[in-house]
Amino acid sequence: MNWLDLIGWTGSALLVWSLLQARILRLRALNLVGCLVLIGYNTALAVWPMVGLNVVLAVINVWYLRKMLATRHDEQTYQVVEVGVDDQFLAHTLRVHAADIARFNPGFHWGEHTARRSAFLVVRADEVVGVVLSHAEGDTAQVDLDYVTPPFRDFTPGEFVYRRSTLFTDRGFRRVVSPPGMVAPYYHRLGFRAEDDAYVLDLAATDRA
Repeated sequence: MNWLDLIGWTGSALLVWSLLQARILRLRALNLVGCLVLIGYNTALAVWPMVGLNVVLAVINVWYLRKMLATRHDEQTYQVVEVGVDDQFLAHTLRVHAADIARFNPGFHWGEHTARRSAFLVVRADEVVGVVLSHAEGDTAQVDLDYVTPPFRDFTPGEFVYRRSTLFTDRGFRRVVSPPGMVAPYYHRLGFRAEDDAYVLDLAATDRA
């Protein structure tokens, strides 16, 4: 196998690998890189139909990537819908993603707290992006579950929920505490401070005028 064949196989492998990604942004980025590699490979071999195909695919990937990145921090991209704690669609969502939820929240058990529980679905248009479940401990919102579905983990629904929406301040909470023991937490990127095995956000400093 010569170096040119190696480049071709690398580009093909990148395309296949991209299709195995659950995260939309990562899929598009890897697919774009694979297309660019194959453009160079097919140009060297003068296989112009394949060059044309990969140019078109690359343009499509660039268009979608620009659209995704442009709305990544746009608070109009997401909405938070409050649902009943016994809502059937919420229960369905938790069942469908039960294995993935347990992977990142091994200590999660919904239903332990009977007083002042709240349940919210984070949505983009009619698509469920994530789930936030919490219960009240005085003026503190203790988050029981903060789950984002795999396709949206490269985006920032957490930024919208905790930093841009008034989800908790409208309910009189003055701080939010993340689920204890959560695997791969991201809260330090949102201004939370580490406290024991969780993260805390003081809402008084983040209220919107």
